[in-house]
This record gives sequence, C-alpha cells and structure tokens, in this order.
Amino acid sequence: MKKFLEALPSRFLALHAARCSSSNSATASRVPKDGLGLEHFISKANVAQRRTRQAKIVPPLADSDSYLSPEDYDGKGRKVKFQTYGCQMNFSDMEIVRSMLFSNGYVETESKMEADVILLMTCSIREGAEDKIWKELKKIRSTSKRQVVGVLGCMAERVKHTILEKSKKVDIIAGPDSYRDLPRLLAVAGTGRSAINVQLSLEETYADVNPVRVDPESKTAFVSIMRGCDNMCTYCIVPLTRGRERSRPIASILDEVRRLSDEGVRQITLLGQNVNSYRDKSETFYGMATSTSTVPGFRTVYKPKTGGLTFLTLLDQVSQIDSEMRIRFTSPHPKDFPMEVIELICDRPNICNQLHMPAQSGNDRVLEAMGRGYSRELYMNLVRDIRSLVPGVSLTSDFIAGFCGETEEAHKDTLSLMREVHYSFCYVFPYSMREKTKANYHLVDDVSEHVKRRRHEELAEVFREEALAWNEKELGHERLVLIEQTRTKRSASAVAGRTDGGVKVIFENCDLPSEIDDSKTTLLPGDYVRVKITGATSQTLSAVPISRTTLAKYSS
Repeated sequence: MKKFLEALPSRFLALHAARCSSSNSATASRVPKDGLGLEHFISKANVAQRRTRQAKIVPPLADSDSYLSPEDYDGKGRKVKFQTYGCQMNFSDMEIVRSMLFSNGYVETESKMEADVILLMTCSIREGAEDKIWKELKKIRSTSKRQVVGVLGCMAERVKHTILEKSKKVDIIAGPDSYRDLPRLLAVAGTGRSAINVQLSLEETYADVNPVRVDPESKTAFVSIMRGCDNMCTYCIVPLTRGRERSRPIASILDEVRRLSDEGVRQITLLGQNVNSYRDKSETFYGMATSTSTVPGFRTVYKPKTGGLTFLTLLDQVSQIDSEMRIRFTSPHPKDFPMEVIELICDRPNICNQLHMPAQSGNDRVLEAMGRGYSRELYMNLVRDIRSLVPGVSLTSDFIAGFCGETEEAHKDTLSLMREVHYSFCYVFPYSMREKTKANYHLVDDVSEHVKRRRHEELAEVFREEALAWNEKELGHERLVLIEQTRTKRSASAVAGRTDGGVKVIFENCDLPSEIDDSKTTLLPGDYVRVKITGATSQTLSAVPISRTTLAKYSS
C-alpha cells in the first residue's frame, strides 16, 4: 500500500487529502458529542436504498389512511371503461378487476367519453404491444383531461414509475398481483395524487374472487388455475412481470367449474402462464402426489418439484364435473406433457384433442440460447408419442423469427420443423428484445429488422400452407361443432363454432332436427351440431349442418 501511494501523483494526493480534511471537518461539526445513533445509520441506509430502488407501493397504505376514509373507496356509481390487450390471461384478469370494482360501487360503460375511469389491461411481451398502449394513452389524453386513467397488468409491472414520470398521461398503475388494491388506488387518484402498486406476490391467485365475464350469456369461459412462470426462457419477460409460479387450490377451481356448468357454460379454457405445470400445494393436499411431471429428457432451470396435486389430477377431476362441457387449456410448456396427461385426454371425450406445443425454434443452437430445455429431437419424439396415442390430435405452436444469433440455416430448420409437424395453427412473431431478460444481459440482438420481418413472413407463409393442408383433410368428414355465435362478419344468418380441434366452422343457420328428441329448432350458442365439412381455407372451414346432438351421443 505504501508503494502504491508513493506512486500516485503528488497533485492527486494533495487533492484527496484536502477533500478528506474538508469532509472530516464537516462531519465532525455535525456529530453529536455522544456519537451517532442508530437512527442516523438507518436513515442513511434508507436514502441509499431509495436511490437504487423505487418503492413498489406509492403511497403506502399507512400514508393514504391518513387522508382517506372507507367511504372514499366506494365508486358511488362512477363509470369505468375497461380495455384489454394481449393474451387470454389478460382477459381473465380483467374479469377479476370487474369483480373487484363492481363490488365497490363502480359500474361499466362502453363509452370512453362517458367514463370517469379508463383502465387498460396491458401486454409487455413485445415492443409492438407496448407501442399500442402508448398510442392509446396519447389518444385518451388528447380528447379528455378529466378522466382517471389506469395502466394494469404486465406493462404496469415492467415499466412501473416510468409511465408516471415520462408520460404524464396516467394516474394509477397496478401490477398483476395488486388488483385487490384498485379501490384504494382509485380513491388516491380522486384526491389529485398519482398512485402505484406493482408489488409481486408469492401467494396471490385470486382464488376467492368470482370473475365477472364480459358477456354473461356466453357459453364459453376462462378459468385461471395458476399464475406466474419459473421457466426463465432467455427471451421472455413474463417471469419478471408475472412473478413466480403459484397454483390455485384445486377445490376453488372445481367450485368455479361447477358454477359455470350450472350457468349453462359449454366450454371452459383452463389458463396459466405455464398451465400444465400446475401443482396445488395447499395445506389440505400437500404431499399427496408424485415428485415431478416433467417429460424425461427435458431440462429445467429449477430443481424437481415435489408434493401437491399436479395438472393430471386437476384435469381428471375437472373433466368429471360435466360430460357435456368441453375442456381446453393454454398456455403449456412441452416439458410438462407426461404421457399420463395424454392418455387422459385420449380417454375423456370432453377434453379437446387440441394441444398447444410452443416450439419457438426448430434449431438446436437457437433452442439452447433460448433456454428452452429441449432439443429438436426431443420435441419431435414428444410429438410422435402424442400422435401415437391421439392420432387425430390438432397441434398448434408459437415461433420467434430472428432470435439472437439465428442464422439462415437455423431459420430453415424452423421452417422444416413446421412442415414436419403439420401444425393446424401457429403464432409467429419477429423477435423483440425486452429489457432485464437473460437475453438482454447475455446475448446480442444481431439479426437486422428487415431480416426479422422477412423471416417472419416466411414462417407465416409456411404456417398458412400447412394449416390449409390440415383443413383440407377435413373435407367430406362429419365433425362436432359447438356453436359460439349466431352472427358472423360474413352473414347475419350464419352461425360460427369450433371443432374439437379448435378450427372455426361457419355455416348457415336453419331449423335442425335433434338426435335426442323430435324437436326441430334454429341453432343457439351452446348447441352441439353434427356437420359435414364442405370447404376449407387456412383459417376456417365451411360446412352443411346435419342435426343437433350432444357431446356424449356424438362420441358414442
């Protein structure tokens, strides 16, 4: 150390000594005779922490209690416009938000101009999704300054304080785990202050909340069964915006499904960021199941999970509630498809023969860079195993074009995978680097935007070719269609529904005989119809209706 100090320039040492002397003198003048107390060091630590980490809840509950009363939480009939963007989970979350606000005296309006409050449920998975929100916020504020505007969901969690600091267009921000706090946040905004709660939770599942659906007459419904994701794929922002995985107690899910069945709902979709990794570890059931449900050979970034009731148990029990209720689920991870789940799907007619199998890429090096935990060969082995048990299964997938380090050869591998699997539908997107993801920290976004767009277009073209070929195989076959709507864009007299495989079918409504009794009536949402497929595009099928029937009779 002595030699190091001697080697320093004399001018630097003099400057350093002067600063130290000044600092020590100033500090000494402020130090009490009996020394610095604990409060001093705590305040210093708090200041340092505030400099590096912004508060997740502003104002804290204790602060707002000083100027808000319980009556302030009541909406008193104030009108709310709900706007939802993004995935099915966001639509499910907005149903939870509706329930929270309706129970606190708020009412819904479809008019932005009439609204006292506008709430945007947002998506943050790609830059384009966030761009839509920024444009909508600008549009809202250009027409009205009086409304309270709130940003909810994943973008709220990702951007946090930046929205308040930069946009000046938002009054409240609520992350995915803070919807219970919305009445308070809105009450704070009513005093002219901004409010934010982006605290993630390890327990919140909203299991005790009865969602309020947009259309109570609809015969289809979402049922959220778990939240968060532990997979940590390098490109994905979801674990950072939605938090760690946690599952609803199975009893609360079964109660909700029974209630929906009593209301006449004919199809439910079980939802989760990683839906088939469901594992109920509530006190009642803890320790009653096998240690893991991961497909052999697939890797995870976490240790094998133990205890609780897995997705297999949940799917088994849900499917027994109502044999006339179709069951779908999304979005899964390929690693969580053990053969026991596939065998159950094959065994139960009301569990749809449609599986979403997100591949993301068909190239091993890209899959490794993405942190997907499998190779192309493992993925294809799983596809072959599934099709050996369920020959007519409809497979859908997700793909990313232009991920970090993706070469032309790697892109061609993805195109060839799409052709090899023969998907009935694919979601394809150009890669969008997201801040704070592993890819953002460790990889280089080295594929140019015009190459991403070109590869994206090529993926979409191959998907459409494969989807058309898949749908054309349906020509001449009889299929069971569940009617979802009695008006379409094509015709006011046409009806639309979906096959077991999830493909949309459109045909003219008419008086149809029943296979159950002697009645003959026009079709309504929730009716099962036997049809003959007569036409196909890459997106839809056309058909001739034959008769009204039931799921059980059609399957027998």
